[in-house]
This record gives sequence, structure tokens and C-alpha cells, in this order.
Amino acid sequence: MIECTQCGKCCVNYSNGGLSASKSEMEHWEIHRPDIYRYVSDGKIWMDPDTGMQLELCPWLNKLPDQNKFTCTIYEDRPDDCRSYPVLVEDMIQDGCEMLEKQDLNHPKQAQKILDTLMSDS
Repeated sequence: MIECTQCGKCCVNYSNGGLSASKSEMEHWEIHRPDIYRYVSDGKIWMDPDTGMQLELCPWLNKLPDQNKFTCTIYEDRPDDCRSYPVLVEDMIQDGCEMLEKQDLNHPKQAQKILDTLMSDS
């Protein structure tokens, strides 16, 4: 397993629904990051502040010019749902995560052990 390549596949795959924010995250954002809080509605994140509809992409995901790389402009204040990804190698496989190497695909149980160690440090 290699380091994150910033391919953005996880952000693109999950930013248009299914992610949520905890009460403590919402309280923090309301006070310290109202720019983020604007995009929260009933605990759901990345909702259009004007229409209340789910956005197609996270508003904080930026594609780097002339590259196939993405950055998160709220990385230090990103939701726990984002912080905890990835949890399972099978999710990484399904999402086309570029961290996976051929050996990870051939030995998913070993790859899961590596992932668990990597995520314990994050």
C-alpha cells in the first residue's frame, strides 16, 4: 500500500450524500467555521445553503490545475466521516483507491492489517 496519491476518488464518491456531521462538529463549525456550517442541514453535510439540496461535490474539494490531484481546503476541520476513510480495503477496491498496489489486491487480509496500522496513526 502506498501513500495517498490525492486522486480524490474517495471525496468524489462520497461527497454527494451519505456523509454526516456529529453534534460536536456542528457546534464547533457554527462557532469557529461558519463557512463550513452553512453547508450543514439536519446533520447532513454538503447541502446547498440556498436551496437545501444535496450538492453533487464537496464544496471544499479543489482539483489542482493541470493535475489529476485534489486538495481539501478544510483538511484540518474536515468531518470525522472524512477523517475515518478508509476503514475497509474492500471499500478502497470498490472506490478504485490508488493507494492499493497489486499485492494488496492479491492479499486483502494482509492489506487490511496494513491499513488498520496506517489509520491508527491518523
